[in-house]
Amino acid sequence: MKAPFIPENAPYSDTQRAWLAGFFAGMHSHMLHSASSVNQSNARVLHILYGTQTGNSESLANDAAAKAKSHGLLPIVKSMDKVEIGQLAGMAYLLIITSTYGEGAMPDNAELLWDAANSEAAPNLEGINYSVLALGDTSYDLFCQAGIDWDNRLQELGATRIFDRVNCDVDFEAPAAQWLSEVIPLMAEGAETVAVIDTDAPAAKSTYNRKNPFPAKLQVNRILTALDSSKETRHYEISIAGSDLSYEAGDALCVIPSNCPDLVQDILQALNCNGDEEEPVNGELLTVAEALRSYYEIKLPGKEFLEEIAKRSGDQELNALLNSGDKEKLSAYLWGRDILDLLLQFPGAEFSAAEFLRLLKPLQHRAYSISSSGKKHPDTVHLTVASVRYSGHGRQHKGVCSTYLADLVTADTDVKIFFSPNSNFRVPSDDSLPMIMVGPGTGIAPFRAFLQERQFRQASGKNWLFFGDRNAATDFIYREEIETLQAEGVLTRLDLAFSRDQEQKIYVQDRMIEHGAELYAWLEQGGYFFVCGDAYRMAKDVDQALHEVIRIHGKKSLLEAVEYVNQLKKDKRYVRDVY
Repeated sequence: MKAPFIPENAPYSDTQRAWLAGFFAGMHSHMLHSASSVNQSNARVLHILYGTQTGNSESLANDAAAKAKSHGLLPIVKSMDKVEIGQLAGMAYLLIITSTYGEGAMPDNAELLWDAANSEAAPNLEGINYSVLALGDTSYDLFCQAGIDWDNRLQELGATRIFDRVNCDVDFEAPAAQWLSEVIPLMAEGAETVAVIDTDAPAAKSTYNRKNPFPAKLQVNRILTALDSSKETRHYEISIAGSDLSYEAGDALCVIPSNCPDLVQDILQALNCNGDEEEPVNGELLTVAEALRSYYEIKLPGKEFLEEIAKRSGDQELNALLNSGDKEKLSAYLWGRDILDLLLQFPGAEFSAAEFLRLLKPLQHRAYSISSSGKKHPDTVHLTVASVRYSGHGRQHKGVCSTYLADLVTADTDVKIFFSPNSNFRVPSDDSLPMIMVGPGTGIAPFRAFLQERQFRQASGKNWLFFGDRNAATDFIYREEIETLQAEGVLTRLDLAFSRDQEQKIYVQDRMIEHGAELYAWLEQGGYFFVCGDAYRMAKDVDQALHEVIRIHGKKSLLEAVEYVNQLKKDKRYVRDVY
């Protein structure tokens, strides 16, 4: 529907033209809205629910919505934490897109809906037509478990699976696109064909992504920890000038590394290869050395490699561990070991270059929480990264991407990057509300960005940071910046927990308990509670401390404290960026 226009030769003054242009624009907008309403009233509604930790499922949900519109469907996209269990029964056509977090867990934004769906009080879902897209990583035992659980539970509740679940590994784009191309026509089958008018301008997608990363330049590489620290944490600044890329505080930067050339050579030696042998990789003919350097994960052993080296070596211990199904014992055995360790441990397990490459997974990007505000630093993006270095099994080990940035990138290196937005992890839109941030170690990264954002926006809301590490003298990273933010009034309160500066270890969760009355008061004032860092220990301990603070200082029962925390999650006032 074209907008009315005023011919150039029409006999109107400039003032009359301006008035008429505004009138016609308003009329055109009203007509579009009316036409859209008529069309949408006849369109079949397709609900698209996503569970996400890093934003991939949300992005795919929006792709599904665009595809649905092209088939005359009316898509409604919602985060799972925006849906009550009773609403599921009214979603006659339903797509579930969810990632799996850690070892088979639901993403944070899917937890509450899943708990309700998995309870005895869950509603009957007969008449619901659904399909599930599951995102996961085959390096984890419970691959795509969240999607599998949703698929099984929906069927148990009476819903009809109209298209089989698709499980996607880390390279999810192609299978996800195939799923969409097949499931959307099925969802539209038998529906009245309706042109759904979309008056909202689609959000422009960056031309740079995982398949087409931006070649950035590293401008700053600075050690933050003291030379005598037990760890090495570095500050990086990467230029995105001229890229048209932008980011928000709370987003992640994804870096596509290359493998350490020394490790490549050691693996070639263990395989008795010279590296010049050529093998097809993604449609190209590459030398084995090039393939190992740029295309394959050569650190952590995957299932296929483990099973094959156990078979070829005949090692009783490894075979027994794999056959037992005892994941904890296998994990303990593999702790600190990489692919080269196993090749050296079992020299009798011989592989040709081609056989070895077939057992490897593709080299993946690494995602890092951004430690700068895009408003304050529009042309650069900052990272705070702990370099992984350790000794074990008779040799020195290094992390893939952390030491790629630390040791291998020069001023001339193209650092391949793209952004991973995280719309859930954001500075409060209301600048007057309090903000509580718990980020020990490199978990401080997004909160450095949050504080820069609050400073840039001249926000009046109070800001409280819980930070800690091993020793204050060596590991108090960004100390001068933090103290300056305190002096300027941007950082209202700082509580520190350096675990090894006293006989009894003190952690951030201990400081939360210690100052629980004030922490609860901030929550009661509408405060937001953010956590960033280690998922397996710190985040669990912090969550437990939060429940305890609310129970004690809110004078609540255990159940009431759980309900309080759940409401914080629903309101997106308790948000985590944990890994």
